[in-house]
Amino acid sequence: MSDEHTSNRVDQTTREALRKNDSQQQFHQFLIWFIALILGAVLGWVGNEFMNDLFNFIATVFTRLFQFVAVPTIALAVITTLSSLGAKKETRRIFGHAVVYTLLTTCSAALVGLLLYLWVAPDNLPANVIGAGTSDVPLQKLGSLSYYEHFISIVPNNFLAPFLSGNVLSVLMIAAAAGLGLAFMPKTENREALMKGILGLQELLFILIRGLLKVLPIGILAFSAQLSAQIEAGVIIGALGKYTMVVLGGNFIQFFLVLPLFLILRGLNPLQVFRKMSPAVAVALFTKSSAATLPVTLASAEQNLKANPSVSRFVLPICTTINMNGCAAFILVTSLFVMQNAGFELTTGTLVTWFFIAVLSAIGNAGVPMGCYFLTLSLMSSIGAPLGLLGIILPIYTIIDMIETAENVWSDSCVCAMTNHDLRNHLKDDSDAPLPIA
Repeated sequence: MSDEHTSNRVDQTTREALRKNDSQQQFHQFLIWFIALILGAVLGWVGNEFMNDLFNFIATVFTRLFQFVAVPTIALAVITTLSSLGAKKETRRIFGHAVVYTLLTTCSAALVGLLLYLWVAPDNLPANVIGAGTSDVPLQKLGSLSYYEHFISIVPNNFLAPFLSGNVLSVLMIAAAAGLGLAFMPKTENREALMKGILGLQELLFILIRGLLKVLPIGILAFSAQLSAQIEAGVIIGALGKYTMVVLGGNFIQFFLVLPLFLILRGLNPLQVFRKMSPAVAVALFTKSSAATLPVTLASAEQNLKANPSVSRFVLPICTTINMNGCAAFILVTSLFVMQNAGFELTTGTLVTWFFIAVLSAIGNAGVPMGCYFLTLSLMSSIGAPLGLLGIILPIYTIIDMIETAENVWSDSCVCAMTNHDLRNHLKDDSDAPLPIA
C-alpha cells in the first residue's frame, strides 16, 4: 500500500511539473512572438529601403513555406482521422458538432455585419469616384464562371490537379473519400502497409512543421515590418469611412464579444483558449490565409489546447474550408454597399436573401488570400452591379483581409475547443498520437 501511495504521489508530482513547465514554455513563446511583432513594426516604420526589401523577401519565403505544408496537412489529417473513425458514432458526433457550431458562428457574424450596416447607414459615393475605381478592378481574375460552375470546379477530374493548383475544397473532397475508403477497406496486409506509409508521411510532415515553428519569430518580425512599411507609405490610409468602420467593427465585435460568448456558454474560458491559440491567430493575421495557417492551428490546438487529435485533425481542416466568419460579414456588407450605390432597393426581402447568400457563399469559399474579395466580385458581376466600387475598396482590402483571416482562424479554434469540450467523455484518449510540435 505504501509503495502504491508513493507511486501515485510521484506520478502526481511529475504531472504538475510537466504542466508548470508547459505553461512556462507557452509564456516564453508568447513573449518572443510579441517582441518580434513590436520590433518588426519599429523597423518597418523606419523606412529603410534595404531592410524593407529584406523583410519582403523573408515574408514571401515564409508565406510560400506555409502554403507548401498546408495542402498535405489538410489531406493527411482528414485521411488518417477518417480512416480510424470511419462510420463510427464518434465520426458523426464530431462532424455534427463542427457543422452546427460553424453554422451558428457564421450566421452570427453575418447578422452582426447586417445590423451594424443598418445602424451606421453608409452614404453613397459620388458617381465619378466609382467610375474612377473601375480601372483598378482585377477583372482578369474574375473569369466567366457562374456560381454553379464554381461548385463544379471543386469536383476533381484527376488526382494530382487539386494538389498542384492548391484547390483546398477539392483536396478536402479527395482526402475524405480516401479516408472513408480506408475505413471500410478489409483489414488486409496491403491496407496495413498503406496506412503505415500514410502515418509515416504525417509524422514527417509534423517534423517539418515543428522546424518551421522554431524559426517562426523571424517570419513574424518580417510580416510585422512589411505591414508597418505599407502603413507608413500610405497604402492602407484613406479608407472609405463608414463602410470600413462597418466591416472592421463587425469583425471586432465577432472576435471579442460574440465568439467569447459562445465559449462561455459552453463552459470554456475565452482568455485561456485565446492565449493557447494565439500563435495560430497571429500567423493568420499576416499570411491572410486560413489554409496556410492550418499547420500552426493544428499544432496550437494539440500542444497548447490539449485537444483530442481525433477532434482537431478532423474539425480544423473542415473549418478551414467552411467556417468563414469574416468572409460572410464582408460579402454581405460589401454586396449591400455596392447595390446601394448602384440604386438597388434594399428591402427587407433583399436583406434576408443576401444574408443567406453571404453565409452560403462564405461556406463555399476556399481559405486563400483575397478569396472573399474575388467571390464578392463574382457575385456583383452576376447581378450587373457596377464594379468600380470594388476597385476603390481594393487598396484597403489588405488590412480587411488580415483581420478577416485572423477572425476566421479564431472561430476555427473556438469550434474545435467547443467540440473537444462537448465530446471529452465520449472519445478515447489519443494522447499517444504524434503531435505537430514537441
